[in-house]
Amino acid sequence: MAGPETTIRKHSETKPEVQSEGNLDPAHVALCLDIIESLWRQESTPSVASGEKPLDGLIRTVLSQNTNDLNRDRAYERLRRLYPTWEDVLEAETKEIAEAIKSAGISNIKAGRIKAILETVEDVFGKLNLDELKEWDHISARDFLQNLPGVGPKTAACVLLFNLDMPAFPVDTHVSRVSRRIGWFHPSASAESIQARLEEIIPPKRHLGAHLNLILHGKNICRSRKPECARCPIRYLCLTGKETAGS
Repeated sequence: MAGPETTIRKHSETKPEVQSEGNLDPAHVALCLDIIESLWRQESTPSVASGEKPLDGLIRTVLSQNTNDLNRDRAYERLRRLYPTWEDVLEAETKEIAEAIKSAGISNIKAGRIKAILETVEDVFGKLNLDELKEWDHISARDFLQNLPGVGPKTAACVLLFNLDMPAFPVDTHVSRVSRRIGWFHPSASAESIQARLEEIIPPKRHLGAHLNLILHGKNICRSRKPECARCPIRYLCLTGKETAGS
């Protein structure tokens, strides 16, 4: 079921152009993901299984923008403690919301986005609930989410994947870094173009586990500073790993 046409800007008709794509061979991608899965096991036993309602997950994800998980969760928990329902949040002043979510950073901006999102959701659905999106097709759901204030491709993808059980492959700093270093994408490739192509190349049934695996790999081995290529199981399949091994 598609959503109200008037609320959706058809992002699917203007898919981001891929920038400087590298060696994005589906077989190579699958092999790398298989090996990384043998290390982190997030496809077989995912450590994240969100039971949050879609609107809850959306607001939590907005709070996560430009901060870490700890600050995000602190802000979210304080917001819900002070304002137990989304109706309470909607009735609050923006400055009061900003004070409640201060630990998440850029709180004035995020408070404005949260308020605007809640207003839009109520206008469209007549209630502060996004459960109806579960009945939509994933393209319409994505387009609706991306049309909300402050919601870009990554935020929308997180809600689709974790809260709506729909195909999506969010690209954070870890997924982006690992993908570029392996050689799937040129260093200049944007996160948005990486996301669009990985969603095409990686089968939907692998999206959740592969996404989590790449994050763990980026945090623990393929770190931003001093990556541990010597102990990386895909080093001989990785452009950066091969260069390091040959140096």
